[in-house]
Amino acid sequence: MALRGVWQLQKLIVSYCDWGGSSRGIRAFMESHLPAFKEGNPQLDVVTELIRGQHPHLKGFYRNKNERVICVKNMTPEDILLHATRLRNALGRKVVKLKTRHVTKHPSVQGTWTTDLKF
Repeated sequence: MALRGVWQLQKLIVSYCDWGGSSRGIRAFMESHLPAFKEGNPQLDVVTELIRGQHPHLKGFYRNKNERVICVKNMTPEDILLHATRLRNALGRKVVKLKTRHVTKHPSVQGTWTTDLKF
């Protein structure tokens, strides 16, 4: 995703094994979908990396020095394309767990409203 017109994903590393069965989907992805993905995203540096004996994964490096790794073992090429697109569209921020269900700058003094109010 672009933040103020600047794409946040800088580099995408596609790691695979040329022998393992769990890399079958990513090898098919590299033949069919990866060239079109590279052409459609000229701002992105896409690198393929051969790692023998390891499960395949996608690793994204963002401008804010964060990185995300997604394991894509035994996935179809369409699912891998979906994950690569999600990495491209992400801002690279860390996931923050919310402490409450609602976030407000001015919390209610009386408490939150519930439907279980009894008189």
